[in-house]
Amino acid sequence: MTECASVLILTEDEELLDDLLRLCAVAGAEAEVAHGAPPTAEQWWGAPLVLVGDDRALGAGERAGPGRRPGVLLVGRDLDDHRVWARGVALGVEQVLHLPWDETRLVDRIADAVEGPGQPTLTLGVLGGRGGAGSSSLACALAVTAARAGRRSVLVDADPLGGGLDVPFGGERTAGSRWPALLSARGRLSGTALDEALPLLHGVRLLSWDREGGIRLPVEAMRSVLASARRGGGVLVVDLPRAVDEAAAEALTQLDLGLLVVPGELRAMTAARRVVGGAGALVRDLRLVARMRPGDALPGDELARMLRLPLAGELPDEPGLSVAAEMGEPPGADPGGTLAAFCTALLDRAQPRAGAVA
Repeated sequence: MTECASVLILTEDEELLDDLLRLCAVAGAEAEVAHGAPPTAEQWWGAPLVLVGDDRALGAGERAGPGRRPGVLLVGRDLDDHRVWARGVALGVEQVLHLPWDETRLVDRIADAVEGPGQPTLTLGVLGGRGGAGSSSLACALAVTAARAGRRSVLVDADPLGGGLDVPFGGERTAGSRWPALLSARGRLSGTALDEALPLLHGVRLLSWDREGGIRLPVEAMRSVLASARRGGGVLVVDLPRAVDEAAAEALTQLDLGLLVVPGELRAMTAARRVVGGAGALVRDLRLVARMRPGDALPGDELARMLRLPLAGELPDEPGLSVAAEMGEPPGADPGGTLAAFCTALLDRAQPRAGAVA
Protein backbone atom coordinates (compact mmCIF):
# COMPACT_ATOMS: atom_id res chain seq x y z
CA MET A 1 0.00 0.00 0.00
CA THR A 2 1.22 3.48 -0.81
CA GLU A 3 0.57 6.82 0.80
CA CYS A 4 -1.60 7.85 -2.18
CA ALA A 5 -4.09 4.99 -1.61
CA SER A 6 -7.52 6.18 -0.50
CA VAL A 7 -9.39 5.19 2.63
CA LEU A 8 -12.49 3.20 1.62
CA ILE A 9 -15.81 4.32 3.17
CA LEU A 10 -18.92 2.12 3.11
CA THR A 11 -22.06 3.87 4.33
CA GLU A 12 -25.37 5.21 3.06
CA ASP A 13 -25.84 7.42 6.12
CA GLU A 14 -25.24 10.93 4.78
CA GLU A 15 -24.58 12.46 8.19
CA LEU A 16 -22.07 9.75 9.06
CA LEU A 17 -20.48 10.09 5.62
CA ASP A 18 -19.98 13.82 6.13
CA ASP A 19 -18.24 13.13 9.44
CA LEU A 20 -16.01 10.43 8.01
CA LEU A 21 -14.98 12.61 5.06
CA ARG A 22 -14.21 15.45 7.47
CA LEU A 23 -12.04 13.20 9.66
CA CYS A 24 -10.17 11.90 6.62
CA ALA A 25 -9.42 15.49 5.66
CA VAL A 26 -8.14 16.21 9.17
CA ALA A 27 -5.80 13.22 8.89
CA GLY A 28 -4.61 14.33 5.46
CA ALA A 29 -6.09 11.27 3.74
CA GLU A 30 -7.95 10.86 0.47
CA ALA A 31 -11.25 8.97 0.67
CA GLU A 32 -13.21 6.81 -1.76
CA VAL A 33 -16.88 6.09 -1.12
CA ALA A 34 -18.53 2.87 -2.33
CA HIS A 35 -22.26 3.57 -2.64
CA GLY A 36 -24.96 0.91 -2.83
CA ALA A 37 -23.27 -2.19 -4.21
CA PRO A 38 -20.46 -3.97 -2.35
CA PRO A 39 -16.95 -2.68 -3.13
CA THR A 40 -14.93 -4.28 -5.88
CA ALA A 41 -12.02 -6.56 -4.99
CA GLU A 42 -9.62 -3.83 -6.13
CA GLN A 43 -11.23 -1.27 -3.83
CA TRP A 44 -11.44 -3.67 -0.90
CA TRP A 45 -7.92 -5.06 -0.96
CA GLY A 46 -6.21 -1.90 -2.16
CA ALA A 47 -7.43 0.48 0.55
CA PRO A 48 -5.08 1.08 3.50
CA LEU A 49 -8.14 1.28 5.78
CA VAL A 50 -11.84 0.46 5.42
CA LEU A 51 -14.47 2.37 7.40
CA VAL A 52 -17.82 0.56 7.50
CA GLY A 53 -20.83 2.51 8.71
CA ASP A 54 -23.10 0.70 11.13
CA ASP A 55 -25.92 1.08 8.59
CA ARG A 56 -24.03 -1.30 6.27
CA ALA A 57 -23.77 -3.98 8.97
CA LEU A 58 -27.40 -4.44 9.91
CA GLY A 59 -28.13 -7.67 8.09
CA ALA A 60 -27.35 -10.96 9.79
CA GLY A 61 -24.33 -12.52 8.18
CA GLU A 62 -23.86 -9.61 5.79
CA ARG A 63 -20.35 -9.27 4.40
CA ALA A 64 -18.80 -5.84 4.02
CA GLY A 65 -16.45 -6.90 1.25
CA PRO A 66 -15.00 -9.80 -0.78
CA GLY A 67 -13.27 -11.36 2.23
CA ARG A 68 -11.83 -10.83 5.67
CA ARG A 69 -8.87 -8.49 5.84
CA PRO A 70 -7.05 -6.40 8.46
CA GLY A 71 -7.70 -2.69 8.78
CA VAL A 72 -11.52 -2.75 8.81
CA LEU A 73 -13.29 -0.53 11.36
CA LEU A 74 -17.00 -0.41 12.16
CA VAL A 75 -18.18 3.14 12.89
CA GLY A 76 -21.49 3.88 14.53
CA ARG A 77 -23.25 6.49 16.66
CA ASP A 78 -25.61 4.66 19.02
CA LEU A 79 -23.69 3.73 22.17
CA ASP A 80 -26.82 2.07 23.58
CA ASP A 81 -27.04 -0.45 20.73
CA HIS A 82 -25.17 -3.39 22.26
CA ARG A 83 -25.74 -5.49 19.12
CA VAL A 84 -23.14 -3.40 17.29
CA TRP A 85 -20.36 -5.41 18.91
CA ALA A 86 -21.84 -8.68 17.68
CA ARG A 87 -22.15 -7.24 14.17
CA GLY A 88 -18.54 -6.13 14.35
CA VAL A 89 -17.45 -9.67 15.25
CA ALA A 90 -19.53 -11.11 12.42
CA LEU A 91 -17.90 -8.71 9.95
CA GLY A 92 -14.42 -9.48 11.28
CA VAL A 93 -13.59 -5.84 12.04
CA GLU A 94 -10.54 -4.85 14.07
CA GLN A 95 -12.32 -2.21 16.11
CA VAL A 96 -15.74 -0.69 16.78
CA LEU A 97 -15.77 3.10 17.18
CA HIS A 98 -18.54 5.53 18.06
CA LEU A 99 -18.76 9.15 16.97
CA PRO A 100 -18.30 11.77 18.21
CA TRP A 101 -16.62 10.20 21.25
CA ASP A 102 -13.93 8.33 19.31
CA GLU A 103 -13.09 11.03 16.76
CA THR A 104 -9.50 11.50 17.97
CA ARG A 105 -8.85 7.77 17.94
CA LEU A 106 -10.32 7.43 14.46
CA VAL A 107 -8.21 10.30 13.09
CA ASP A 108 -5.11 8.58 14.50
CA ARG A 109 -6.04 5.29 12.83
CA ILE A 110 -6.65 7.00 9.49
CA ALA A 111 -3.37 8.92 9.62
CA ASP A 112 -1.41 5.84 10.66
CA ALA A 113 -2.91 3.87 7.77
CA VAL A 114 -2.04 6.37 5.06
CA GLU A 115 1.27 7.58 6.47
CA GLY A 116 2.58 4.24 7.66
CA PRO A 117 3.78 3.46 11.19
CA GLY A 118 6.42 6.18 11.05
CA GLN A 119 10.19 6.02 11.27
CA PRO A 120 12.40 6.42 14.32
CA THR A 121 13.12 10.10 14.97
CA LEU A 122 15.87 11.43 17.20
CA THR A 123 14.46 14.45 19.06
CA LEU A 124 17.00 16.89 20.46
CA GLY A 125 16.25 19.96 22.55
CA VAL A 126 18.69 22.83 23.08
CA LEU A 127 18.42 25.46 25.79
CA GLY A 128 20.78 28.07 27.20
CA GLY A 129 22.11 28.19 30.74
CA ARG A 130 21.93 31.97 30.47
CA GLY A 131 21.06 34.56 27.86
CA GLY A 132 23.51 34.67 24.96
CA ALA A 133 24.94 31.24 25.69
CA GLY A 134 24.72 30.21 22.04
CA SER A 135 21.93 27.66 22.30
CA SER A 136 20.11 28.88 19.18
CA SER A 137 23.34 28.68 17.17
CA LEU A 138 23.82 25.09 18.32
CA ALA A 139 20.20 24.21 17.49
CA CYS A 140 20.56 25.62 13.98
CA ALA A 141 23.89 23.85 13.49
CA LEU A 142 22.53 20.49 14.58
CA ALA A 143 19.66 20.76 12.10
CA VAL A 144 21.93 21.92 9.25
CA THR A 145 24.46 19.17 9.99
CA ALA A 146 21.76 16.48 9.99
CA ALA A 147 20.45 17.74 6.63
CA ARG A 148 23.93 17.82 5.14
CA ALA A 149 24.34 14.15 6.15
CA GLY A 150 21.23 13.30 4.12
CA ARG A 151 18.85 12.88 7.04
CA ARG A 152 15.40 14.42 7.23
CA SER A 153 15.85 17.47 9.44
CA VAL A 154 13.20 19.58 11.18
CA LEU A 155 13.99 22.61 13.35
CA VAL A 156 11.29 24.00 15.65
CA ASP A 157 11.69 27.45 17.18
CA ALA A 158 9.90 27.14 20.53
CA ASP A 159 10.87 30.59 21.82
CA PRO A 160 8.29 33.25 20.88
CA LEU A 161 10.68 35.99 22.06
CA GLY A 162 13.71 34.77 20.16
CA GLY A 163 13.22 36.86 17.02
CA GLY A 164 12.67 33.96 14.61
CA LEU A 165 15.19 31.34 13.52
CA ASP A 166 14.48 32.00 9.84
CA VAL A 167 16.64 35.14 10.22
CA PRO A 168 20.03 33.35 10.52
CA PHE A 169 18.92 31.12 7.63
CA GLY A 170 18.27 34.17 5.46
CA GLY A 171 14.69 32.98 5.02
CA GLU A 172 12.57 35.83 6.38
CA ARG A 173 10.80 36.18 3.03
CA THR A 174 10.68 32.50 2.14
CA ALA A 175 7.14 31.25 1.66
CA GLY A 176 5.79 28.74 4.15
CA SER A 177 3.96 28.44 7.43
CA ARG A 178 5.14 30.05 10.67
CA TRP A 179 3.89 29.41 14.20
CA PRO A 180 0.94 31.86 14.00
CA ALA A 181 -0.62 29.62 11.32
CA LEU A 182 -0.43 26.61 13.65
CA LEU A 183 -1.45 28.08 17.00
CA SER A 184 -4.92 26.56 16.71
CA ALA A 185 -3.58 23.06 15.95
CA ARG A 186 -5.18 20.32 18.02
CA GLY A 187 -4.96 16.53 17.90
CA ARG A 188 -3.45 14.67 14.97
CA LEU A 189 -1.64 16.56 12.22
CA SER A 190 -0.48 14.91 9.03
CA GLY A 191 3.31 14.60 9.04
CA THR A 192 3.44 14.87 5.27
CA ALA A 193 1.26 17.99 5.29
CA LEU A 194 3.44 19.60 7.97
CA ASP A 195 6.62 18.98 5.96
CA GLU A 196 5.03 20.44 2.85
CA ALA A 197 3.81 23.53 4.73
CA LEU A 198 7.14 24.49 6.33
CA PRO A 199 9.85 26.46 4.51
CA LEU A 200 12.83 24.40 3.35
CA LEU A 201 16.06 26.27 4.09
CA HIS A 202 19.51 24.71 3.68
CA GLY A 203 17.83 21.30 3.67
CA VAL A 204 16.02 21.99 6.95
CA ARG A 205 12.25 22.12 7.43
CA LEU A 206 11.97 25.16 9.71
CA LEU A 207 9.07 26.19 11.94
CA SER A 208 9.86 29.70 13.08
CA TRP A 209 8.07 32.82 14.28
CA ASP A 210 7.10 35.74 12.11
CA ARG A 211 8.23 39.26 12.85
CA GLU A 212 5.36 39.90 15.28
CA GLY A 213 6.41 37.34 17.91
CA GLY A 214 5.42 37.69 21.55
CA ILE A 215 2.46 35.31 21.21
CA ARG A 216 1.76 32.69 23.82
CA LEU A 217 2.28 29.23 22.40
CA PRO A 218 -0.59 26.89 23.38
CA VAL A 219 0.47 23.56 24.81
CA GLU A 220 -1.98 21.75 22.51
CA ALA A 221 -0.32 23.25 19.44
CA MET A 222 3.14 22.27 20.67
CA ARG A 223 1.97 18.72 21.36
CA SER A 224 0.37 18.32 17.93
CA VAL A 225 3.27 19.82 15.97
CA LEU A 226 5.99 17.83 17.72
CA ALA A 227 4.05 14.58 17.46
CA SER A 228 3.60 15.20 13.74
CA ALA A 229 7.26 16.11 13.21
CA ARG A 230 8.40 13.01 15.12
CA ARG A 231 6.56 10.65 12.76
CA GLY A 232 8.73 11.46 9.74
CA GLY A 233 12.06 10.00 10.85
CA GLY A 234 15.45 11.70 10.82
CA VAL A 235 16.34 14.41 13.33
CA LEU A 236 14.03 16.88 15.06
CA VAL A 237 15.71 19.80 16.87
CA VAL A 238 13.79 22.08 19.23
CA ASP A 239 15.25 25.45 20.25
CA LEU A 240 13.83 26.02 23.73
CA PRO A 241 13.43 29.09 25.95
CA ARG A 242 15.00 29.13 29.41
CA ALA A 243 11.64 29.92 31.06
CA VAL A 244 9.55 26.76 31.31
CA ASP A 245 5.90 27.49 30.50
CA GLU A 246 3.33 24.80 29.62
CA ALA A 247 4.37 24.60 25.96
CA ALA A 248 8.08 24.37 26.79
CA ALA A 249 7.32 21.72 29.41
CA GLU A 250 5.47 19.68 26.78
CA ALA A 251 8.45 19.89 24.45
CA LEU A 252 10.89 18.90 27.20
CA THR A 253 8.94 15.73 27.95
CA GLN A 254 9.14 14.65 24.28
CA LEU A 255 12.93 14.95 24.00
CA ASP A 256 15.25 11.99 23.63
CA LEU A 257 18.19 14.20 24.56
CA GLY A 258 18.38 17.69 26.06
CA LEU A 259 21.49 19.86 25.62
CA LEU A 260 22.14 22.70 28.06
CA VAL A 261 24.64 25.21 26.65
CA VAL A 262 26.68 26.94 29.36
CA PRO A 263 29.73 29.20 28.89
CA GLY A 264 32.70 28.35 31.08
CA GLU A 265 32.24 31.16 33.59
CA LEU A 266 31.06 31.24 37.18
CA ARG A 267 28.15 33.62 36.59
CA ALA A 268 26.80 31.46 33.78
CA MET A 269 27.08 28.35 35.94
CA THR A 270 25.04 30.03 38.69
CA ALA A 271 22.29 30.97 36.22
CA ALA A 272 22.36 27.49 34.69
CA ARG A 273 21.59 25.91 38.06
CA ARG A 274 18.16 27.55 37.98
CA VAL A 275 17.54 26.21 34.47
CA VAL A 276 18.54 22.71 35.56
CA GLY A 277 16.17 22.98 38.50
CA GLY A 278 13.25 23.81 36.20
CA ALA A 279 13.91 21.84 33.04
CA GLY A 280 16.02 19.02 34.40
CA ALA A 281 13.11 17.23 36.03
CA LEU A 282 11.22 17.07 32.70
CA VAL A 283 13.95 15.71 30.39
CA ARG A 284 14.78 12.02 30.41
CA ASP A 285 18.41 12.77 29.47
CA LEU A 286 19.84 16.27 30.01
CA ARG A 287 23.52 16.85 29.21
CA LEU A 288 25.89 19.79 29.34
CA VAL A 289 27.51 21.46 26.36
CA ALA A 290 30.37 23.60 27.69
CA ARG A 291 30.83 26.67 25.48
CA MET A 292 34.53 27.45 25.58
CA ARG A 293 35.48 31.02 24.71
CA PRO A 294 38.79 32.85 25.17
CA GLY A 295 39.17 33.86 28.81
CA ASP A 296 36.64 31.38 30.23
CA ALA A 297 37.95 30.04 33.53
CA LEU A 298 35.89 26.86 34.02
CA PRO A 299 36.62 23.78 31.88
CA GLY A 300 33.81 21.51 30.77
CA ASP A 301 34.43 18.74 33.27
CA GLU A 302 34.36 21.22 36.14
CA LEU A 303 31.11 22.76 34.89
CA ALA A 304 29.59 19.30 34.58
CA ARG A 305 30.61 18.42 38.12
CA MET A 306 29.17 21.63 39.55
CA LEU A 307 25.89 21.25 37.64
CA ARG A 308 25.74 17.47 38.21
CA LEU A 309 25.15 16.80 34.53
CA PRO A 310 26.85 14.42 32.07
CA LEU A 311 29.17 16.30 29.72
CA ALA A 312 28.14 16.07 26.06
CA GLY A 313 31.29 17.89 25.01
CA GLU A 314 33.21 21.15 24.91
CA LEU A 315 32.27 23.49 22.09
CA PRO A 316 35.06 25.87 21.06
CA ASP A 317 34.18 29.36 19.93
CA GLU A 318 33.83 29.85 16.16
CA PRO A 319 34.49 33.42 15.00
CA GLY A 320 32.52 34.90 12.14
CA LEU A 321 29.12 33.30 12.81
CA SER A 322 27.31 36.63 13.03
CA VAL A 323 28.82 37.84 9.75
CA ALA A 324 27.87 34.58 8.03
CA ALA A 325 24.31 34.86 9.38
CA GLU A 326 23.97 38.33 7.84
CA MET A 327 24.79 36.70 4.50
CA GLY A 328 22.14 34.01 4.98
CA GLU A 329 24.57 31.28 6.06
CA PRO A 330 23.24 29.67 9.27
CA PRO A 331 25.47 28.31 12.05
CA GLY A 332 26.96 24.97 11.02
CA ALA A 333 26.77 25.73 7.29
CA ASP A 334 30.57 25.63 7.02
CA PRO A 335 31.37 21.89 7.02
CA GLY A 336 34.95 22.66 8.06
CA GLY A 337 34.00 24.79 11.05
CA THR A 338 34.29 23.81 14.69
CA LEU A 339 30.52 24.00 15.19
CA ALA A 340 29.82 21.61 12.32
CA ALA A 341 32.50 19.22 13.58
CA PHE A 342 31.00 19.22 17.07
CA CYS A 343 27.49 18.55 15.71
CA THR A 344 28.70 15.78 13.42
CA ALA A 345 30.39 14.01 16.32
CA LEU A 346 27.34 14.39 18.55
CA LEU A 347 24.92 13.10 15.91
CA ASP A 348 27.23 10.20 15.13
CA ARG A 349 27.10 9.17 18.79
CA ALA A 350 23.33 9.46 18.82
CA GLN A 351 21.68 6.25 17.70
CA PRO A 352 19.05 6.45 14.93
CA ARG A 353 16.52 4.87 17.25
CA ALA A 354 14.84 7.49 19.46
CA GLY A 355 15.92 7.33 23.03
CA ALA A 356 19.24 5.56 22.46
CA VAL A 357 22.10 8.01 22.81
CA ALA A 358 25.63 6.83 23.45
